[in-house]
Amino acid sequence: MGAGHAHKLYRHGHSPVHALPPHCKLAAVFCFVVVVVSTPREAIWAFGLYAVLLAAVAVVARIPAGFLLRRMLIEVPFVAFAVLMPFVVPGDHVRFLGLSLSVPGLWGAWNVLAKGTLGVAASVILASTTELRSLLLGLQQLRLPPMLVQIASFMIRYGDVITDEMRRMSIARRSRGFEARGVRHWGVLAKSAGALFIRSYERGERVHLAMVSRGYAGTMPVIDKVSASGAQWTYAAALPLSALTVCLFGWFL
Repeated sequence: MGAGHAHKLYRHGHSPVHALPPHCKLAAVFCFVVVVVSTPREAIWAFGLYAVLLAAVAVVARIPAGFLLRRMLIEVPFVAFAVLMPFVVPGDHVRFLGLSLSVPGLWGAWNVLAKGTLGVAASVILASTTELRSLLLGLQQLRLPPMLVQIASFMIRYGDVITDEMRRMSIARRSRGFEARGVRHWGVLAKSAGALFIRSYERGERVHLAMVSRGYAGTMPVIDKVSASGAQWTYAAALPLSALTVCLFGWFL
């Protein structure tokens, strides 16, 4: 089962983390995120230890801090949402630097920022050490519904194709003197979006017919069979088990 070329998030390397089977890493990250989400927000020290665990994994994987931080900028919209919470959530208020801030809003903002940042960091580390094709094989190995795996595969494979189509349409508009400067140009952009949808839909039909003509019957052939040893599962489980230990301390302290 193919899934295209390496993506921009992937960082080629030969670290122990890179060498782990993809389904081991997927299971480890999923369990780690579940533990992080289950941690009470008041256990601030626990989130600090989670960050230390992820930093240790990044060091073992030889992922530079700058590379990791730049890829984590994807969470900026969540940061903006969290910043607004102390101003809009009702409840008791405290004053800080002349501002009246909601106490429940501050806790909610902290909860979103801490857990969201750790989840994004874990996902970026996973994507940085695992090729997309391997991730799909790992999902298949974990017995994810085959249809979902196929949808993800096609989304990854043709995402760049659709992006290139958008770029060509943008170049064509600019070559004809078009510049979107206000609301009055939204109609042109809407028509472009409609044309892109129609082209994508027609491309999907052509691809499906081509697959059916080559024997496609609802399932994709599995070319590579990925397996994991007990030692590899143990190595991958180190992250979620360490986080679980911290979480249990957070609940009982």
